Amino acid sequence: MTFGQLEIFATLAETRGFTAAALRLGVSQPAVSHALKTLETELGVALFDRTVSPIELTPVGERLLARAREILGLADAIHQEALEYRGVQSGRLRIGSFGATSSLQLLPRLLERFHKEHPGIEVMVEEAPDDEIIRWIEDRRIDLGFVVLPDDRFRTWPIAQDQFVALVAADSALADQPSVRLEQLCERPFIMPESGSAGIIRRLFTQSRLSPNVRYRTSQILSTLTMVSRNQGVSVVAEMALPKVNGGEGWVSKPLDPVRTRKIGLAMHSQANPSPAAAAFVGVVEKTRAAF
Repeated sequence: MTFGQLEIFATLAETRGFTAAALRLGVSQPAVSHALKTLETELGVALFDRTVSPIELTPVGERLLARAREILGLADAIHQEALEYRGVQSGRLRIGSFGATSSLQLLPRLLERFHKEHPGIEVMVEEAPDDEIIRWIEDRRIDLGFVVLPDDRFRTWPIAQDQFVALVAADSALADQPSVRLEQLCERPFIMPESGSAGIIRRLFTQSRLSPNVRYRTSQILSTLTMVSRNQGVSVVAEMALPKVNGGEGWVSKPLDPVRTRKIGLAMHSQANPSPAAAAFVGVVEKTRAAF
């Protein structure tokens, strides 16, 4: 068993295709196939089901993937620490980000300071809905991920507090109110955001024993804003996910009544040994979070 074989195994699990894995790793497709076959022969188990397209992990493959990522993470940490000892700042950091809040509001400022202090570290930002980020942290696919706090499953560092707001058309009756109740949103067609904090938005209604009249589902905040501005429905989003200008494009945001808030933080697997790159980014978070 080699690190190269484990890296190919982990990459295949992410890309779910031999061609895509070969392109990402910069090797030939036969090399990927040979490495996987050799690893499976040594372990005596099939890691992927090749009878379906795209390929899928077998049950034992899912179990071993977490171990493979742990080994690769430790190897990367060893490499980074050796480079630091030699006075070389390099390495790789993988961060999971959900929605516009973390990708557009929080990450740019954090990455700007991080690269000033650690210019040689490569950062890969992977974006997905919040529940997917949770799975990535659990599977150790990423070093760090943005989550909604509290979350006792992980080691966490708070960054910012945000609130949920109602989105309504600028020419609607709700736009003249200082705040909006969830009950009022249930009286109109609802646009459900399916990225970022979609799960939390659903729980806001469930906890109030309400059920929105979901007519549309969107994956991008721009689509939500456009539909609201055309008076096709109303929505609820996190305030930090919105553009800086409130209104002017046919929509306005209004605080919910009562106010509903959320805390956003950075999370790491509770049993992970942070690489120097991950530890450095956490250090930047701790020094910067007061600015949010």
